[in-house]
Amino acid sequence: MSLYTTPLQFGYFLALLFAVLLWYRGWQEERLSDKFLGFVMFFLAMEIQDYTFGFAGINILWEKFDGFPRYFHLAFAPTIYFYLKAQINRDFRFKPIYFLHYVPYFIYFTINFVVFWQGHDAVNSFRSSKLSDFLGWVETLAIWTSYIFYFYQSLRIYREYRSWTETQFSDTETISFVWLRNFIYLIIAGEVFKFAWGLADKLLGDLPFEQDWWWHLFTVLIICYVGIKGYAQHQPLHLVYSSKNAMQEEIVKAAVITESKDNSFEELKIKIENSMLQEKLYLEPELSLSDLAQKLKTNTSVLSAAINSNFGKNFNDFVNEYRVEEFKKQIKLPQNQNYTLLAVAFDCGFNSKATFNRAFKKFTGQSPSRFEGT
Repeated sequence: MSLYTTPLQFGYFLALLFAVLLWYRGWQEERLSDKFLGFVMFFLAMEIQDYTFGFAGINILWEKFDGFPRYFHLAFAPTIYFYLKAQINRDFRFKPIYFLHYVPYFIYFTINFVVFWQGHDAVNSFRSSKLSDFLGWVETLAIWTSYIFYFYQSLRIYREYRSWTETQFSDTETISFVWLRNFIYLIIAGEVFKFAWGLADKLLGDLPFEQDWWWHLFTVLIICYVGIKGYAQHQPLHLVYSSKNAMQEEIVKAAVITESKDNSFEELKIKIENSMLQEKLYLEPELSLSDLAQKLKTNTSVLSAAINSNFGKNFNDFVNEYRVEEFKKQIKLPQNQNYTLLAVAFDCGFNSKATFNRAFKKFTGQSPSRFEGT
């Protein structure tokens, strides 16, 4: 055990542990997203495997498996992409045609496995050939193309999804998946760091073997972050989002607004206000647009259009403004003086501190603690 081996071994076995836990939970609870995240953790473990074994003095990977295709760079970005799609849509299913996204990885694996199967001499001969140099450049280009394409698509879908949740849920904190966006940014930063390190290695001459330990340590930090955040991620049962569904909903909503501009949803407006003022449905922490639509016997597109048309707000702001007003009343009551601000906020329908603070600041222009002191 040393400064070099301990962190890598910790990250390596932690990644494998989370992979097994996620695969098991994914199989037990039929969560496709967990299965994908399990593969992500496995790929991260393989990323640091060679150096984890090398710093520990275990040379079997070079003595017995030298040349074996044990890296998953070309499968990494597509797997994150499919994890996101499965996480934000419980109805998502992996179709056989989606294996086309992994064709570059299968090509990489096949070429290297064929060479490996021919023996150690064939591996050395192949590595010293011009074909190997050419394929190395092709592989690097393919990896960067994969990262740019799939990460761009993932971040685009993520932004669309976040906008959609604002129209569907009164609390978006537990389903925001901010950690996943941060994960993608960390991977990008890590690849840039790795590229810069490799460039320095070429320009300054071969750096000592130990120098590469630093960007592997960065990978260990990513493993800890993704493993903990991903495994603890809240798993909503009724979260169903797709770009196609969101687009169709917007089209229906626009048509509804056009057809109903004369009466401005007056009848539905009264029902919505009654549900908030009399029934106080905003006190339900997990109130969603779908829940409210069922209670009012309408559909989500009509209800969302009615809220936008009559109140000039999306569903999230509409509900949370009622919660803020309720908090302002409750915090002044004598019986609530011994409770914390957050406890009162939870009684008013909020179910996360971040959502409460953000909503309160938005509708009052000041923090809850400052308001309490006025």
